[in-house]
Amino acid sequence: MRSRVAGNLLWMLADRGLQVAVGIVVVGMLARALGAEGFGHFQYAQSLVFIAASIPLICSAEVVVPRLVTLPTPVTRHVLVAHAFAIRLTAGIAGYVLMCLWLAITLQPADTWIPAAILGTAVMMREPFGVVIAWMQARTHNRPNVVFNLIALAAKASLIATLFFAGIELVPAYATAFAIEPLIAAVLLTWYYLARAPKAIPTYNSALTRDLVRDGSLFWISFMLMVAARRADQLILKPAVPLAELGTYAATMQVLDNFTTIATILAAGVAPLYVFAQQSVLAARRNVLRVAAGMTLIGLTGAIVLALCAEPVVRLLYGTAFGETVTLLRLAALASTLVFADVGLSLLPIYLRKPRWVAFKWALVLATTVIVDIVAVPRLGTRGAILGYAVGNTVAVIFGLVLVLRTRRATATAAVSA
Repeated sequence: MRSRVAGNLLWMLADRGLQVAVGIVVVGMLARALGAEGFGHFQYAQSLVFIAASIPLICSAEVVVPRLVTLPTPVTRHVLVAHAFAIRLTAGIAGYVLMCLWLAITLQPADTWIPAAILGTAVMMREPFGVVIAWMQARTHNRPNVVFNLIALAAKASLIATLFFAGIELVPAYATAFAIEPLIAAVLLTWYYLARAPKAIPTYNSALTRDLVRDGSLFWISFMLMVAARRADQLILKPAVPLAELGTYAATMQVLDNFTTIATILAAGVAPLYVFAQQSVLAARRNVLRVAAGMTLIGLTGAIVLALCAEPVVRLLYGTAFGETVTLLRLAALASTLVFADVGLSLLPIYLRKPRWVAFKWALVLATTVIVDIVAVPRLGTRGAILGYAVGNTVAVIFGLVLVLRTRRATATAAVSA
């Protein structure tokens, strides 16, 4: 089992490592081509898309993967995958329409709504077709997805490099290059799954649909709260600081997002066998603590390296126009260690199928982040947003530890009663 998990995890980490490496180069070209203000527009558009992308998460991997692990036959798994896809696709279309309505109602400038409309097509592709990735995770076989990601990533990087060296400075052109990536990935995932899935078209099961939506609704709410917590800083910053400062902050968070995604990859790689497959709550809780401790150590090591290398990284990626990003990146990198701990601890409520705990946690994080940002940003600017990021992550970790202790007491009480 360990060799299987390790092999799958290495493929996932290799995928993410290459994505981070290429992503760093891509972001560097983007920032240099568009400048601080243009980069600020692009990142603000991405923030709007990121919020819209939380809508198709109504039937997330946290709901699908544990179910797929326990289903006995390919046919029953195919039925589940088909229903999850239909739910996600419907929600993705709704998310894109709502985003476009928001852009129209708020009369966003063309520099915002044009790239947002182009980038937003990913809302209808990433999560709906990403149900195949959940199917792969349940089988502990993510290698095909790694290959597909690399193909899509290579296409995006090639297009962006072509635009950069051609001297193109149009934000919509780069947005189109970004939109190519999820389209290619969706096509490849569809081809791979249909070649291996049962050929019969599943009959629509309204009870299964209601069950998936009901079980996924609280996770969905928690994801939207999480997205809001992660992007509230930029929404609060935009009217409070010059657009160039927003660009330097967005550059910081762009690097940090690539780094902290490693935590999600680590958790997705070990959770199916080490946590979700456990029959005992005690064993699952013990493994969650081990996973969280290991992830925290990895996060701290990476954060220290990133903080020490912040100056050459920023100079190499963004150039002299993003000098303030160095200090911001050092501060935010150290705070990001908490993200690794939180992702590990979050496996426990997922295992126990307690989405309300996750939703309540992100509601606390969102409220904390907004309060700290509203107080600190007018006084400290972008550093105030970093403070809100750190305090919000601290609240998330404390909440996770409280849940672990609460589960321990409940398990002990049940054992004594028995």
